[in-house]
Amino acid sequence: MSQIVTEDLRTEIKNLIMETLGITGIRPEEIDNDKPLFGGENALTLDSVDALEIIMAIQRKYGFRIADQNLARTVVRSINSIAEFLVTQPGKQA
Repeated sequence: MSQIVTEDLRTEIKNLIMETLGITGIRPEEIDNDKPLFGGENALTLDSVDALEIIMAIQRKYGFRIADQNLARTVVRSINSIAEFLVTQPGKQA
């Protein structure tokens, strides 16, 4: 059965990232779902340390590990890539 990425899930991910990294001064709706989270194209300007913190926060919140570094890099590319990954995980309630 195919899971659908919802706007609620995207907002949940944005809030998780902002809370994890202590980001203030921008609203979740200012973060583009498709643009890369790294490299300055998005409202968030994140670095590799931020990526590690995001992966750890996702693992804690959703209860699974992302052990493969290449997969982790792909997952945290954008809000949509995180959301799409989450809805494909067994047991994820999106």
